Parts: sequence; C-alpha cells; structure tokens
Amino acid sequence: MKSAAAIALLALTTAAPAFAQTAPTTPAAPTAPAATGKFTLDTPIETIVADPKGKAVIDADIPPLTSHPAYDQFKSMSLKALQPLSNGAITDDLLKKVAADLAAIK
Repeated sequence: MKSAAAIALLALTTAAPAFAQTAPTTPAAPTAPAATGKFTLDTPIETIVADPKGKAVIDADIPPLTSHPAYDQFKSMSLKALQPLSNGAITDDLLKKVAADLAAIK
C-alpha cells in the first residue's frame, strides 16, 4: 500500500510542472489607430503607412520616406525615433507639420 501511495505522490509531483504551464495564447489583435483616427509622432511608421490617409500624409510631407532603400529597416520605428538618425533630414519643424497633418485625419 505504501508503494502505491509513493507512486501516486511521485506521479503528482512530476505532473505538477505540466499544470503550472499555461496554454499558448494567440497574440491580441493590434489596436487599430486608424479606427480611432489617432496617429502621433510616436506611432510606428509602418502603422501610419498601412492607413491610406496616413500614407498620404507621409508621402506629402516626407516624400522620400516610404521609397527609401532602408525603409524595411526603420519602418517599425516612430518618426520621433527616426529623427536623430536622419542626418537632419527630419527637422523639428517637419515633425510639427506631420503631427498637425496626422491629427487632422478623421
């Protein structure tokens, strides 16, 4: 009888890690800034460009951005994060214009 209890106890203790594991979850769907009409200078560039109105703002205000050869390397960055890496091409004044134009998107 003692050996049966020991085996049961052993089975429970070795199975415990399995109980502690959580089932894999699917990632939450990303929030859609376009649905709220809110893009900011902190929004990833690829998120802005995924929206036709956002892309129109970027293409109008910073025309070479989406066609830049390194676009795939920086598209996950925000415009604020990209500014210091732009060698002065993205100025404070340009960011103010982009921010105003993005805020005007309805």
